[in-house]
Amino acid sequence: MFDYAFLVLLLPFLSAVILGLFGMKMPPKIAGIIGSTVLGTLFLLSLYTAYHYFFYTGEYSAMGQVFNVVDGRLSNGLYPTVTVFNITWLKFTELLTFNIGFRLSPISVMMLIVITTVSFMVHLYSFGYMAERDEKYKFEEYEKGFQRFYAYLSLFTMSMLGLVVATNIFQMYLFWELVGVCSYLLIGFYYPKHTAVHASKKAFIVTRFADLFFLIGILFFSFYVGTFNYDLSTSLELTDKLSTIASDPTIAWAIPTALFLMFIGGAGKSAMFPLHIWLPDAMEGPTPVSALIHAATMVVAGVYQVASLFPIYIKFGATEQLHWIAYIAAFTAFYAAAVACCQRDIKRGLAFSTISQIAYMLVALGVCFAIDNEDGGLGYMASMFHLFTHAMFKALLFLCSGAIIVIIGSNFKEYMGGLHKYMPITNICFLIGCIAISGVWPLAGFFSKDEIVSACFKFSPFLGWFMTLVSGMTAFYMFRLYYVIFWGESYYEQDPEHRRRPQEVPFIMWGPLVFLAIISIFAGWIPFGHFISATGKSAEIHLQHFHFSSVAWFSLLAAAIGIGLATWMYLPKHNPIPNILAKRMPALHKAALNRFYIDDIWQFVTHRIVFRCFSIPIAWFDRHVIDGTFNFLAWGTQEAGESIRPWQSGDVRHYAVWFITGTVALTLVLLCLI
Repeated sequence: MFDYAFLVLLLPFLSAVILGLFGMKMPPKIAGIIGSTVLGTLFLLSLYTAYHYFFYTGEYSAMGQVFNVVDGRLSNGLYPTVTVFNITWLKFTELLTFNIGFRLSPISVMMLIVITTVSFMVHLYSFGYMAERDEKYKFEEYEKGFQRFYAYLSLFTMSMLGLVVATNIFQMYLFWELVGVCSYLLIGFYYPKHTAVHASKKAFIVTRFADLFFLIGILFFSFYVGTFNYDLSTSLELTDKLSTIASDPTIAWAIPTALFLMFIGGAGKSAMFPLHIWLPDAMEGPTPVSALIHAATMVVAGVYQVASLFPIYIKFGATEQLHWIAYIAAFTAFYAAAVACCQRDIKRGLAFSTISQIAYMLVALGVCFAIDNEDGGLGYMASMFHLFTHAMFKALLFLCSGAIIVIIGSNFKEYMGGLHKYMPITNICFLIGCIAISGVWPLAGFFSKDEIVSACFKFSPFLGWFMTLVSGMTAFYMFRLYYVIFWGESYYEQDPEHRRRPQEVPFIMWGPLVFLAIISIFAGWIPFGHFISATGKSAEIHLQHFHFSSVAWFSLLAAAIGIGLATWMYLPKHNPIPNILAKRMPALHKAALNRFYIDDIWQFVTHRIVFRCFSIPIAWFDRHVIDGTFNFLAWGTQEAGESIRPWQSGDVRHYAVWFITGTVALTLVLLCLI
């Protein structure tokens, strides 16, 4: 049934190759049509795959396995793990092999839908965003590098798709690095800008530093387990080996250590504290790229990694590692929300919002410490549910911000204000995104965020209240942003004779906004727990609470307080309250505006400690000792050659002299010996 699945990886790869090699020889619009058509096809293929995976009744086979399913489920109530193909690339032992394959599981099928939906909308939206704008906002000519941009988008999409369908942890790492390369290319797309180049290098270096720990974790895991496979449902050998390691006290530490090392790699990709510093600067790339990175690709890779390895965490009893993940993510969520409350740049405000929301997902996974009781798997389902809903409304918010930036020509809120009159569609769509991310009923964010907070309360009342506080902060900073942009004092109306009059973006841009807004409204009503759960079985406890529990009321109250506070402070024009508060708490306001100086600390550590104490001495040793040694060998060889060079002068008389001299010398030696 899934024999076509190889097209999911092949089509975007071919699109990237064709546009990368021949894109500059074709009209820009043709390149965009090719990239968008491929992604539209992938979007339909993903929907088709999801429909048959979750709802098919009958018999099908894959890799020699026969599956008899009713509504997608096996007789034991589980969704099967379907390996469509698995090709051996490198083989060291019977177990230790490098394979490239295609694997379908409930969360990988969900990720196919998320990635292709957002990427398809980004491809369509980019037709308008990447066009040159004149004073009348006509979108006709395209920016330089338009074809290259679509090639990068296709490669980025293919890399993330390859990551989520990986059959083994090595393939995951392979595509994990491709995602990092693509982010480097897209963040630095405007390479003539120094800030864009700096941001792309920063993103690449920080994530590569974290990926080193991921690689070390993989080596630990493969050394002790003897395989790169991580799917317990398809490998009895892996299950037996983990049980053997767990029973041996001398090596029982190895797997939990490997899992946490791999999480550090995920923390880098998902921008967890203190490895978050690359993500706000990544806003130097085109806004459609920001939507793709924040909603469906790079930053959710860490969440997907932990979710994929979750059965191993549970099988090995690595609950302490899960708890540390929850604590790190909880602090990150609060920190990012605090910084977002003071940002002036619309995209950087949304970037810190993403950090906070991704942390929500990891908190949910971290508190999901048991799945053998009715409530144990709630956090797992809630995390994946929030990943799904957040992808839609965060893509919506970023694409709305791109529409605003296109019209205004700036990222800063000081140049906006009063846009509800000039951009009504963008205004409504941005409002829907704000309501959804704030967790207000009946939009999507309410259901997924409510389940996360419920899981936190079951783990620890303190953590539940803490995440409720962060939820209220989310509502505050999002509506602060909304009021300032759309209802604040209009920058245009202050000097209409010398400033451009804003207007709505064309259909090619607001069409994807409306589509994502509709999903953001209704996605919460999907019975997500029926499809995704920690055990693989549907359970009523995993279905979102359509009734209002006490936790739901607390979440709604926190959202209402946050929205009310933002309304009181930012809806009235010329309201002095924000400035008064900033003057009364200048140190706190300045610290939050400057991200609590974490970037400066990293700058100090790298330049004053790492570079000065390690890099400069190593560079001196390299230049003077290593290079000096080889330079001396080269000089000695050259001098030796110069000294014997006259021996090969080509003068027969010199050769005759040397011949006679040698003959006499040999004769004397022989006479002496005799």
